[in-house]
Amino acid sequence: MAKNDLQGTLDLLVLKTLDQNGVLHGYGIVLHIQSASNDVLRVEEGSLYPALHRMEQSGWIASEWAMTETNRRAKYYKLTVAGRRQLQQAEESFDQLVKGVRAVLRYA
Repeated sequence: MAKNDLQGTLDLLVLKTLDQNGVLHGYGIVLHIQSASNDVLRVEEGSLYPALHRMEQSGWIASEWAMTETNRRAKYYKLTVAGRRQLQQAEESFDQLVKGVRAVLRYA
């Protein structure tokens, strides 16, 4: 897969996580993806934070600083209206990618 496809998959995972959970800090996003995937997917912070920054610059997510449950300052992220539109497009694109891969795997 091209690097853009992999990057798009991370975007999809983050956008879907925020859609399902509302507002989360970066570590909360990492934990949700890991838990929801039954520990199959692990997102490294070195990949997550540049992606969050890029998505924020694109207007798909918004952020604000707040205190965590453990009294630490953290940046919390939430989905924007543009992010919901992007999520829908990303889900459709991913579904097409999966269909294509399945077709190749079944090809006789």
